[in-house]
Parts: sequence; structure tokens; C-alpha cells
Amino acid sequence: MAEHTDDVVRVHIEDGIVTLTLDSPGNRNALSAALVEQVHAGLARAAADETVRAIVLTHTGPTFCAGADLKEAAQGGMREGAETLLGLLRRIVETPIPVIAHLKGNARAGGLGIVAAADIAVAPADTTFSFSEVRLGLAPAIISLTVLPRIDERAAGRYFLTGETFDGAAAESMGLLTEAPRDAAAAENGVREIVSALRLCSRQGLVESKKLTTARMRDVLGQQGDAMVRLSADLFASEEAAEGMRAFRERRPPRWALSR
Repeated sequence: MAEHTDDVVRVHIEDGIVTLTLDSPGNRNALSAALVEQVHAGLARAAADETVRAIVLTHTGPTFCAGADLKEAAQGGMREGAETLLGLLRRIVETPIPVIAHLKGNARAGGLGIVAAADIAVAPADTTFSFSEVRLGLAPAIISLTVLPRIDERAAGRYFLTGETFDGAAAESMGLLTEAPRDAAAAENGVREIVSALRLCSRQGLVESKKLTTARMRDVLGQQGDAMVRLSADLFASEEAAEGMRAFRERRPPRWALSR
């Protein structure tokens, strides 16, 4: 057993399973440069260890991941932020062993891209999700590369376009989650059962099987990644998105919102 603590990601290794815990609840585990760098490092270390069979990606606080760190993105440029998210999604998909997303709380925007990139995703039925970009004058461009290969087309047509909040049960039915047990304790048990099953598998078998299950997503990331980075950066730079961000910060409806 080994454990050490990084600034915003905690790493725990036990019996062939690496657990990476996003530990930046103050900003809802937003994808800051530090958090992304440390997740990359944790995934790389786990992939290089032949004794490791799987990686569990989980979190502290009520939010698994709220998406981009908008303060950092504003300082470093939106294109850089989009490239950072794309790189993280690629890393998860291309990590040769299974990655399990274990959510204990909600996910928004870029966080849903991570859930979809994971090979297995488990969250309690009352967990909430939202593709909130459309209500900010944006689109889920980067995360569409991992989300759309996972979910039902009708569900994408509704939730990408409305920005509505939906629960874990709906996320399971559309394919975003593998399982949505009734509560947090049941979700813990579900992850434990999956991990126990993976411990029985050969490293070679897992690596070669993951190549099969991620082939479509790897193709999509390779073929459309650059175009989605450009789209994301262009949308973030628009006046409509600027108004959406202002309205969000000021807790008011954006000027384009129509009253009933």
C-alpha cells in the first residue's frame, strides 16, 4: 500500500488499484492547470506500473468536476483551455488500463466529458448533470468528442440543446453512466464489485480489450479534436458568451433569455 498527497489530487495505491481523488472542492474541482497536470501524472504513473489493473477517478466535495477553470482560461486564453481539456480526455481514453469514474456528487460541462471518457462510470441515482454551455452562449464542443459516442442521439438532442439538469437515473438510461445505484452506499458497493472483478483480469487482457472498446472514441478525438478546439475558442471569444459569463457571475438571466 502506498499513499501520498499532491496539492489538488490525492493518490492512493492498494492491491493493484490506483485511486486519484480530485481534491479542490473550493473551486468545485475545476480543471485548473495544477489539477490537470496532476491527473496526467497520476494516470501516467499508473499506466507504467505493470501491477496496476485499474484506476478509480473520484473526488472530495459535492462536485465531481465543474469543467474549465474560467479564471485561468481568461488569463491564458480560451484556446489554451480547450487544448488542455482535449489533452486530458485523450489521456483518459488512451490510458491502457480501465479508468473508473466514481462520482459522489454532481458534474457540469467539462466534468461530463471526463465521465464519458472513463471506461466505466458510477454515480448515485440522485446525482445531477447538465450540459450547461448552451445557456452561456457556448456549446459542449470539446466534450462532445467523448460524450456523443456514449449517449443516445435523442438524449443528446434534448440535453445539449436545452441545458436542462438531469439525474443519475437518466444518465444511466442514455448511456452516460454505467450504473446509477439508489444511493451513495450502493454506489460504493458497485465500484467495489467492479474493482474486484478487474483484479481477476490479466493486464494484457485488459490492455487489448480496452483498445477494442475505445477504438471509435480514439478515432473521433483524432479526427475532430483540432476543429473542436477552434470552435470552442471562437465561441468563448464571442460577445454572446461574454454576456453569458457576466449573467452567470451576476446571477441574472442573460439578455437573450425570453420570458414566458
